[in-house]
Amino acid sequence: MHFDLSTEQRDLQASVRAFLAKESPTEAARELPETEQGYDPALWSRMADDLGLHALAVPEEHGGIGASFVELVVVLEEMGRQLVPSPFFSSAVLATRALLRSGDVDAMSRLLPGLAEGTTIGTLALTEDDGSWDLDAVRLAAEPDGNGWALTGAKAFVPDGQSAGLVLVVARSAAGLCLFAVDGDAPGLSRSALPVLDGTRRLARLEFDRTPAVLVGADGAAGPGLRRALEDAAVALGAEQIGAAQRCLDMAVGYAGTRVAFGRPIGSFQAIKHKCADMVLDIESGRSAVWQAAWSVSVDGNDVPLAAAAVQAHCSEAYVRAAQQNIQIHGGIGFTWEHDAHLYLKRALSSRELLGAPDQHLLRIADQMGL
Repeated sequence: MHFDLSTEQRDLQASVRAFLAKESPTEAARELPETEQGYDPALWSRMADDLGLHALAVPEEHGGIGASFVELVVVLEEMGRQLVPSPFFSSAVLATRALLRSGDVDAMSRLLPGLAEGTTIGTLALTEDDGSWDLDAVRLAAEPDGNGWALTGAKAFVPDGQSAGLVLVVARSAAGLCLFAVDGDAPGLSRSALPVLDGTRRLARLEFDRTPAVLVGADGAAGPGLRRALEDAAVALGAEQIGAAQRCLDMAVGYAGTRVAFGRPIGSFQAIKHKCADMVLDIESGRSAVWQAAWSVSVDGNDVPLAAAAVQAHCSEAYVRAAQQNIQIHGGIGFTWEHDAHLYLKRALSSRELLGAPDQHLLRIADQMGL
């Protein structure tokens, strides 16, 4: 089977790349994490209004553009390349895919238009103090409260949890695993920022004290939809990781071609060539895995669980290796805080743990193989 991006998808890729290179230079990855919000609200609005990125993979009946998941992956690769400080992954991927996979048409009709327009920032609160992305580890309690529900407990390591206006909370009722929509300003909800390695993606701890919540989907039936949403997110994160790894390779090759040692460019030395060649193999393998998995997601293929686990098992490590090799090739200057290389390494190390460590995804692959 021949698989490549279409002309329209290539045009989207070029447009997003040019826009982000101009509007979100790497200086933003240094400066914005030091601000109160952590991202540029004006850029966030332009991404929604000028390019329609938030609405890209949202169905038209819910206020979106109705493109496929592949288009969303194209955008995520460019965002990773530019290291954009933004709640886009939390809102347009985690929150949006959780709603789309919930099967709750009423909830989608109420909540997706705001996410698609960019007027609402959403996130998914799943992990607790142990940091596990395993749905079986969820302990936060949900109890009926009048005509609604009340949540009690805590969530930790929630991406953009401090600024999200819509928090989709995974909790456990007497019937089983549930998904709830909670307003960011709901009574009984307290939020605090957590210290992070990568300032371009903020994490928060959320505490719930009988916080009112609205059930999304059926009571106790959220497990299958959430698993599919997390598989979607794994593929999207893989695209972001490969985009950033490609940028590391480009930086390394550019430096190796101009840095002279012993009277010749260091890129002419075999050791440097081998490092760059290894990076190319890692990146191209990862990109192929991402595109194949994204296509499977777009057609609801039966191989999505295996494909998504393979993406994260490979791309997480490939990005870390690329970021490390980029620093090594740059030598002393690469180790300084003034150089951009360390920004990509920080994102690589934090992203590797975001949806579970690579060995957890390898275990999922083994499970899919019946081992």
